[in-house]
Amino acid sequence: MKNHLLVNVMVICAFALMTGCKKSESNKNAVLQVFLTDAPADYEEVLIDIQDVQIHVSETEEEANWQSLDVNKGVYNLLDFRNRMDTLLAVIELPAGSISQMRLVLGPDNQIKTGGILHELGTPSAQQSGLKFNIHANLTGGVVYKLWIDFDAARSIVQNGNSDFSLKPVIRTFTEAISGAIAGTVSPAEALPFITAVSNGDSIATLAAENGSFLIKGVPAGAWSVNFDAVDPYNDTTINDVNVVNGTVTEMDTVFFIQP
Repeated sequence: MKNHLLVNVMVICAFALMTGCKKSESNKNAVLQVFLTDAPADYEEVLIDIQDVQIHVSETEEEANWQSLDVNKGVYNLLDFRNRMDTLLAVIELPAGSISQMRLVLGPDNQIKTGGILHELGTPSAQQSGLKFNIHANLTGGVVYKLWIDFDAARSIVQNGNSDFSLKPVIRTFTEAISGAIAGTVSPAEALPFITAVSNGDSIATLAAENGSFLIKGVPAGAWSVNFDAVDPYNDTTINDVNVVNGTVTEMDTVFFIQP
């Protein structure tokens, strides 16, 4: 194997966290980033205690199909995320396919501040089983998606008395693909190339699998050059102007290697 190939593998694997040097099984996954945002509300603070975010990965209702995300737990002031502001709650890799529902599980520390005074927000059902809402998103392997939980604070808070408030959440979600992917096959597979997509100084790398297939995921939209650094005795090659569109996987023609 060429010496410079080994160096490239070590360096790029250290920094390419999203794509890394993983084989094709992990590259079949999509990446979902979950954000919290809010619509304007006439309060001083709306404090929500988020303890878990769960996603439903099947069309059936079995409890086993709910999967908890590695969420950034804590108390969030929804009003910090108005006017297109948001905050990252969790990131997860999921197999390609559809996701149908999400559940937001709250802790006990939910409050509202109005007139300079903090009031407790009653949230019994949310604490016990979580706030369930539909998302119905289709995920493509290799693509990175953002999903926003848009919490309508103004419509979600009910005043039962002068100082008695309850939380009856009004939530909508929306999803956006923020990347695409590049896939293809090399022949012969024995060339075992290290593959790097390059554009405007950015680079994303992967290794071809043993059968010659590859997928570079999390690739922003635009034109990319794809470099194939093969083992001896095969020649390296570069394919220019590979166009990537957000939400899609760009399939390259088979890349053939020749011996010098």
